[in-house]
Amino acid sequence: MLLAIDCGNTNTVFSIWDGEEFVCTLRTSTHHARTADAYFTWYSTLVKHYEIEADITDVIIASTVPRVVFNLRVFADRFFGCRPLVVGKPECLLPVSPRIDEGTVPGPDRLANAAGAFERHGGDVVVVDFGTATNFDVVSSDGAYVGGIIAPGVNLSLEALHQGAAALPHIDITRPEKVIGTNTVGCIQSGVYWGYSGLIEGLIARIKTEYGMPMKVVGTGGLAPLFDQADVGFDAIEDDLTMHGLTVIHRYNKENGST
Repeated sequence: MLLAIDCGNTNTVFSIWDGEEFVCTLRTSTHHARTADAYFTWYSTLVKHYEIEADITDVIIASTVPRVVFNLRVFADRFFGCRPLVVGKPECLLPVSPRIDEGTVPGPDRLANAAGAFERHGGDVVVVDFGTATNFDVVSSDGAYVGGIIAPGVNLSLEALHQGAAALPHIDITRPEKVIGTNTVGCIQSGVYWGYSGLIEGLIARIKTEYGMPMKVVGTGGLAPLFDQADVGFDAIEDDLTMHGLTVIHRYNKENGST
């Protein structure tokens, strides 16, 4: 069984893959000081709580936070007796190498998105990934990651708005009934929701124009279903795309003798 770990700036996700499906997905906050023992205590407690029988034989890690990788490596080695694959490291092979400017290192999550999107959709895809940042990942017809866009994440923008304007409250992100707000909360909700909807729709349109070929658009991340309600142009919503991409990369390395 494979344990796939996606460590982002805000949350870290652990998913257990049995070769056919994800049998369990666990989520915790990202903290660079969390030790291997602390990871295992948290992990084993939840696996026991959900009565999951998981005999982990392999681990793959994608982390946009470099400082956590060491402890996750120790976690895999100490408790599962395996050397984990780390996406973005030289020993971790990719099904198709990215085609971007020389010297540029794409985020591991973007490489996983490209692998997952290509297997499920066959290329010529834009992945819109809602996380701490909102990433637009462009995947070519042969499955290569060929670039994209990084925009401030929705929650990040809300936090900046609250910190920069003390009189404005924290709010939950939701689809407002009206565009024109008639109170402070309604005004902020409309600005965030419809503002981001316009950003997403506009950037997708510009990507398609520059790419010059028909493209599918896949939304992923926690807020994707919410913004899908705004009809921004998603062809599919897939909440497990990044994790699925990690299973694709792991399988490729298995088949090519790297694990």
